[in-house]
Amino acid sequence: MRKPLALSASRAADYRQCPLLYRLRTIDRVPEPKTRAQVLGTVVHSVLETLYGLDQSDRAPERAVGLVPEAVEQFYAVDGGAEVVPLSGRADFEAEVSALVSALYGVEDPRRFSPASCEQYLVTATASGTPLHGYLDRVDVAPAGEVRVVDYKTGKPPNPRFQDQAMFQMRFYALMYQRIHGVLPAQLKLIYLKNGSWLTLSPDLASLVETETQLDVLWSEIERAGESGIFPPRTSRLCDWCNHQALCPAFGGTPPEYPGWPGSRVIPLVSDTPDTGPDLRSTP
Repeated sequence: MRKPLALSASRAADYRQCPLLYRLRTIDRVPEPKTRAQVLGTVVHSVLETLYGLDQSDRAPERAVGLVPEAVEQFYAVDGGAEVVPLSGRADFEAEVSALVSALYGVEDPRRFSPASCEQYLVTATASGTPLHGYLDRVDVAPAGEVRVVDYKTGKPPNPRFQDQAMFQMRFYALMYQRIHGVLPAQLKLIYLKNGSWLTLSPDLASLVETETQLDVLWSEIERAGESGIFPPRTSRLCDWCNHQALCPAFGGTPPEYPGWPGSRVIPLVSDTPDTGPDLRSTP
């Protein structure tokens, strides 16, 4: 039995990019080959989660690099790594993971603080009932209570004109955190390990209200498309990297028979859950 759907930051980006892409990934669940970039990110995130699980004094740069071989071994032994990165390229892959992990020390020193959580899974809903879920790479809480939400990226930072798209994901996370904990994050930080750069944003309630409205509108569009089965393709330069051109009418393909809308996940609203945050729309 198929589970009802909720909205994640990545699936929101899919629908905004191309409704058909959203359908194929989320409803049809058409398999996609893993890419080297994807598994690189997965392994790096695993190493950093393990690193922050160590005592602060034990998080020296050489200790961080020392965690890499075990994570890469796990990737090959359990996750079928050779299907994505041939064994002949394992040494180069491990070296790239080590370089990305080491790059974190050019941005911040993990020995100077301990996160409140790593890889935290959140499930909540907007005031209008749009179901939201996703993982936060890291949440830091300062002694005075200020919250910072951090996300790691192993690719290159976006062109400045596309930075808002990157920060939309962070505002999505900030909204989820605020809905659950009743605390507005003081800072959102995107760390690009590829070149040791970062982007930061200090959200305010107005920006989260706008984000919440955008997500409600987007989810309404998705639900209407889900009920009708109409998910039109939207072509762009990103089509060059799409795995589904053979199923896309824009490229002469035919989508699979529509399996039907699995429904929307029902998540208790803020007013039904005492330990969650206030309704942003009623906040002065």
